[in-house]
Amino acid sequence: MNRRPSLPGAAELFRLTSAAPAPEVSSDEVTPQQRRGSGRTKHTTKITVYVSDEELLALEQARLVLRGSHSLAVDRGRVVREAIAIVLDDLETLGDASLLVRRLREQ
Repeated sequence: MNRRPSLPGAAELFRLTSAAPAPEVSSDEVTPQQRRGSGRTKHTTKITVYVSDEELLALEQARLVLRGSHSLAVDRGRVVREAIAIVLDDLETLGDASLLVRRLREQ
């Protein structure tokens, strides 16, 4: 018997996991020095990001380096959230001179 598994539909994949609305945060409430990755907390919002095989391998290698060389046992999601916090701080602080702006302009 070759049965295909039943997969969830888009409505199930993209629903809020909490009935509470996401809090609105104005940009002047968080300074670059205050922004941190959210770490090990229950997250109520999900996004899907597609990466290449090479990017996924690099992310996994970074996770293993953090664990092996720096004694930091973190998952890939935590690494990504911290990286997002870092790049957003850089953008807010440096604006047009930020690494994100420069790299996006190169593409």
